[in-house]
Amino acid sequence: MDKSKQPFRKSKRSFRRRLPPIESGDQIDYRNMSLISRFLSEQGKILSRRTNRLTLKQQRLITIAIKQARILSLLPFCNNEKRLERVESIPRTTGPRTKNK
Repeated sequence: MDKSKQPFRKSKRSFRRRLPPIESGDQIDYRNMSLISRFLSEQGKILSRRTNRLTLKQQRLITIAIKQARILSLLPFCNNEKRLERVESIPRTTGPRTKNK
């Protein structure tokens, strides 16, 4: 049988199964900073469930733990590494205000 006339078949490649980001022994808690920091972006935002590959229950617990850590000042609310530096303003050289009639 010619290869061009064969019906379409899905390849039988084995996909490497990704390990879950949270093992069964890990406790989701606001004090567990090494675990919590894995689920934050560089800007300090909570990453989505799809990005983290978490279950709905795990994502809820992670979100609550991050918010508790923020309230207790263990985590910043926003992580702006690139802060805008204020340029010294030019002093005004205008005289006293006068009313124009």
